[in-house]
This record gives sequence, structure tokens and C-alpha cells, in this order.
Amino acid sequence: MTDDTKSSTKPAKTLLALNPKEEAEFKKKVQEVKKRPKKHESLTPGVIYVSHLPTGLFEPQLRQYFDQFGKVQRLRLSRSKKTGGSKGYAFVEFACDEVAKIVAETMNNYLMGERLIKCSVLPPEKVHSQLFKGSQKIFAKPSLPAVKRYNKKRTPEKVKRMTSRLLEKEAKLRKKLAEKGIEYDFPGFASQVSKSKTPKEDVNASVCSEDITPVCTPSVLEKRKSVKIDSNDEDDEIIIKATPAPKKRKRKSNATEKK
Repeated sequence: MTDDTKSSTKPAKTLLALNPKEEAEFKKKVQEVKKRPKKHESLTPGVIYVSHLPTGLFEPQLRQYFDQFGKVQRLRLSRSKKTGGSKGYAFVEFACDEVAKIVAETMNNYLMGERLIKCSVLPPEKVHSQLFKGSQKIFAKPSLPAVKRYNKKRTPEKVKRMTSRLLEKEAKLRKKLAEKGIEYDFPGFASQVSKSKTPKEDVNASVCSEDITPVCTPSVLEKRKSVKIDSNDEDDEIIIKATPAPKKRKRKSNATEKK
């Protein structure tokens, strides 16, 4: 028994091929395989969906946080195309699907920054091929050309064109509503334009009314003094004519009535 056990435990020193002619080639192939680094078993990646993310968590912070659980292959934070701000949800791909399941279980309903994070595993059927498109690029904030165009300074001629276009569009809208029998009245841009024009017209009228400034002759000065005096007199008259408060009459006591 001892001899059998010893012989069974000892490894075979020589490697033999089925065909003795190909023995040399077989030995070479075995040596090449031994020299290669040992490969781990092929892992299937897993993707998780994270939502209700608090403000201030972006790609670097999320990658640093989820790297604690396992190797993060790809990460995509959903952002607004106009502002570039976070939409509050992201997709994270781990190298192993088992790690993704553990992360989803531990991070679901996890309180972070006064928010309960929701985390779930996405099945492979629902993972789109373009889900992580552009995730490897460094995010650059959009230049917002539309906002710059809207807020730029315009000449008075351009402002007039804008106002005329807005008023034309508004008139067309009112016609359409009237044709369809909808009785709906709204102030619109016309009221804003009229309000902006009224103070300017008053100022122009007051300036035009004076026309030419009169020369300060003694007669003009006397007229101005008389105007001031009249205004003061009128004020005094108004104060004098003010009706006084009615006085309360004292009732006679019962003792005086008996007398």
C-alpha cells in the first residue's frame, strides 16, 4: 500500500504525446503554456443604476467612492446639455456582476447628503450598446451660445426689429384664437411696449413745453415769486378750512338734573 501511495503522489516527470513523432513539438507547446501568465476565469461585467444623487457628486467623486467595492470599468453621469449640471442619476459598470449585485444591495436606500440613494442592477438585456458613449472623455462645461446671444447688447435698431417681430407674432396668435372662436384676452408684449413708451413721452412733452429757457429779468423773477406765494397761500387755506373734530358734550349728572 505504501508503495502504491508513493507512486500515486509523485508527479510524472515526462510528458508523452499520443503520436511519438510529434513528441518534440508537444513538449515545446507545453513549455510555452507554462511560461504564460495564469489567466483568471472570464468575468461577466455588471451594470448598476444609481439615482437620487446629491449635488456635488460628479464623475471623480463617484469613481473614487465605488472603487472601494471593486474595479470600476466605466462610469457615466447624466448631465444637462444646456447647463452641464448633474441630473441626479448615473450608470456604473463593474468588472464582475457579483460585485455589482453586492453594491446594489448595500447602497440601496443609503442616506447620503440628506438623500436616500436608489440603486439597482440592470440586466444585460437592458444595457444599451451606446449607454457609456463618451464616458471616457473629460467633461467640458458647455459654452451656452444661445444664452450669450440672448444677453448680448443690441443697438436701438435691433431692439426695434425684435419688438416688431414679437408684436407680429402676437397679432397672428390673436387672429388664430379669434378664428377658432376662442375669446381669450391677454396683455402680451403690446402692453409692455406701451408701458415702456409712456414715461419717455411724458419726459419729452415736459421738455418740449419749456422750449426756450426765459431770460432772468426782474419781471420774470417777480412772477416766479408770486407763483410761490400763491401756492403757499392755497396750502394755508386748505389747512385752515380743515373741519375740526366734533367735541364731545358732557352729560349732566343726575344730581344737577334734580336741582
